Amino acid sequence: MEERRGIPLLGDRFPELEVQTTHGRMKLPEVFKGKWFVLFSHPADFTPVCTTEFVAFQKRYDKFRELNCELIGLSVDQVFSHIKWEEWIKDKLGVEIEFPIIADTGAVADALGLIHPGKGTNTVRAVFVVDPEGIIRLILYYPQELGRNIDEILRAVKGLQVSDKNGVALPANWPENELIGDKVIIPPATDVGTVKQRLEAASKGEIECFDWWLCFKKL
Repeated sequence: MEERRGIPLLGDRFPELEVQTTHGRMKLPEVFKGKWFVLFSHPADFTPVCTTEFVAFQKRYDKFRELNCELIGLSVDQVFSHIKWEEWIKDKLGVEIEFPIIADTGAVADALGLIHPGKGTNTVRAVFVVDPEGIIRLILYYPQELGRNIDEILRAVKGLQVSDKNGVALPANWPENELIGDKVIIPPATDVGTVKQRLEAASKGEIECFDWWLCFKKL
């Protein structure tokens, strides 16, 4: 098999990169220190699916910023192309793109593992969610033919923040889980004493449990 270069994984620090963007030169992740950020790549400017994604990200930009989260796009195109594409989106679709777009020669895509040979030579639709300490918390990869669900990315950022703040896990489709709704999962007990404490708390109505290893509560 072809040897793969080391690419960022969950829990890794986001690579230190100096990039040219539509907002000028930036150092990642330094420029977003103290904030969450979402970096998303796309195959090229002036492509249909990417255009719909950029509009969708922009329409939710305020919601991301409410979560202290910034957005930054990336494409292996020159900054001039990015600017022209932004102008087209504003003129034709009435949407002004406010977040920066990285102009990449291929070096950034290579460092982040955005070229997947089995899917061609263009960058895949990758998403990196990075926390205020510069640590990668979530990675998603989409093929070129499938547009991203931006609401899911927004949900992921919010969910990670809730988990960090409260030391809990979140169920499938949170906050609309089929079993427990918007309640959150208490990490499973790992010793007999904690099992007993969980069951006692459940008997007092302080938490709810299906069993000692699956307990949950309302925040």
